[in-house]
Amino acid sequence: MTTMESLIGMVNRIQRACTVLGDHGGADSALPTLWEALPSVAVVGGQSSGKSSVLESIVGRDFLPRGSGIVTRRPLVLQLHKTEDGQQEYAEFLHLPKRKFNDFSLVRKEIADDTERITGRSKQISPVPIHLSIYSPNVVNLTLIDLPGLTKVAVEGQPDSIVQDIENMVRSYVEKPNCIILAISPANQDIATSDAIKLAREVDPSGERTFGVLTKLDLMDKGTNALDVLEGRSYRLQHPWVGIVNRSQADINKNVDMIAARQKERDYFATSLDYSHLSSKMGSEYLAKLLSKHLESVIRARIPSITSLISKTIEELESEMDHLGRPIAVDAGAQLYTILELCRAFDKIFKEHLDGGRPGGDRIYGVFDNQLPMALKKLPFDRHLSVQNVKKVVSEADGYQPHLIAPEQGYRRLIEGALSYFRGPAEASVDAVHLVLKDLVRKSIGETQELKRFPTLQSEIAAASYQSLERFREDGKKTVARLVDMEASYLTVEFFRNLPQEVDKGGNTASSTVDRYTEGHFRRIASNVSSYIGMVSETLRLSIPKAAVHCQVREAKRSLLNLFYTQVGRKEGKQLGLLLDEDPALMERRVQCAKRLELYKSARDEIEAVSWAR
Repeated sequence: MTTMESLIGMVNRIQRACTVLGDHGGADSALPTLWEALPSVAVVGGQSSGKSSVLESIVGRDFLPRGSGIVTRRPLVLQLHKTEDGQQEYAEFLHLPKRKFNDFSLVRKEIADDTERITGRSKQISPVPIHLSIYSPNVVNLTLIDLPGLTKVAVEGQPDSIVQDIENMVRSYVEKPNCIILAISPANQDIATSDAIKLAREVDPSGERTFGVLTKLDLMDKGTNALDVLEGRSYRLQHPWVGIVNRSQADINKNVDMIAARQKERDYFATSLDYSHLSSKMGSEYLAKLLSKHLESVIRARIPSITSLISKTIEELESEMDHLGRPIAVDAGAQLYTILELCRAFDKIFKEHLDGGRPGGDRIYGVFDNQLPMALKKLPFDRHLSVQNVKKVVSEADGYQPHLIAPEQGYRRLIEGALSYFRGPAEASVDAVHLVLKDLVRKSIGETQELKRFPTLQSEIAAASYQSLERFREDGKKTVARLVDMEASYLTVEFFRNLPQEVDKGGNTASSTVDRYTEGHFRRIASNVSSYIGMVSETLRLSIPKAAVHCQVREAKRSLLNLFYTQVGRKEGKQLGLLLDEDPALMERRVQCAKRLELYKSARDEIEAVSWAR
């Protein structure tokens, strides 16, 4: 095999592998795909310009549907693979990978049938390509893309937009900088009106990517010729024009084979008075060799950039494989180890949230610094310590016998009643911390990349964590309730002993009970109780956060997953496997990523092998 055949054969194999994997779009990557980086040849021409006949001449087989109007209604990606002499020719469709076609009339039928599967029996077009590979000793390694013929008018059964739709489809191929344009124009029409040349000029104004092909030279009026075009005087391209003589309709009707048709084409140019001096550079065989040679030079020039793209994509795919994770082992020991490693990864992120490495833990401080003080300030002590209520409570506490010196029982009842209000803010603080911790568990699970593969394990860890947090919350509520009860159980006597005593008008300490039921006296009691409650409020403002942190935050850091570890320890191998049951979409993504990675590594090896052989 020559170096040229090796290079183009390599591109063909890589393009076919890309096609099998659907590696056409750049959805997962900012980089262009390998298919887009490799050169290909797009066949462009107006309807009835002879596109199909040119392709069949290059292949040497009669395999394309024929008829009037739009025959090619979907792009046909045709890959030609040169085989050893003597091997049987056959064709394969990508959508029928296990079936080899030795009868090329069946290839024609399958192209028509598959077109109808997508477009129906209408005259609509579709951008979904048909992929066909032909293996033959009579072809050169080449990838050709046959596109629907350009048209100027919509016929019956076609939408008004068909003209623009076809042009847009053709443009989507020929605009790519790696696309070689094979512009087909009939010789019996003015080249100035050629749809193919017009479009090629727009997307390739320098003509570097365009090869001009002139068909139907034998159908020109007598006394006329196409030498001005073929010799580049009418419209100059960077590459030479090639004339083609297709089979006539009579030859097609007589089933004249392509070998005889090629010989007839050679004889036409060799004996033509007008073209005999160009005969060595005319004909479908010469066109195939010209394209193949040019393709080789393009590939050689692009090898460094293709190699660079492949290396970058391999890095990207390997990074994605690391992100997606490797397949899970089947034995129970390895599965348990994997689960514990995933738990450690989650626990690490959860603790980072609490300790400040990640955002979220500061919300707990917000509960203590904002929410709790605000709740304490809003407690209804003004109503509880109003003169009317103080008088009512003190009177009820005295019973039938009024107090002698100070209404101690009244004081105690007022204080106990006021302290009961602290339970609400205390328990609300515990609930608020619980909600923050629960939200941090949810966030930490979402941020643990290794866990994304295992939705079942995520749910189990979340459920066990929430159970643990619920237990911590109950402990927290019991503790803050004890703090409030402790304040009610034993009052700070020194506080009251240090209060200033009431004095009479003469400046002596009052001992008579005559004036102890005045409004001023009850205001004094309310003020004293309010001062004491203020002192207790400040104490609880400082101690409630300590209780919540000790019972909830500290325990969450120390033993959040203890319950889960206990549950996992009781599971058997099959149950462990269920925990590591991956998301089917993610499994499919890993499989596709692995296939693409294998494709790109294979492509790299092929390119390196061909490069060393040069």
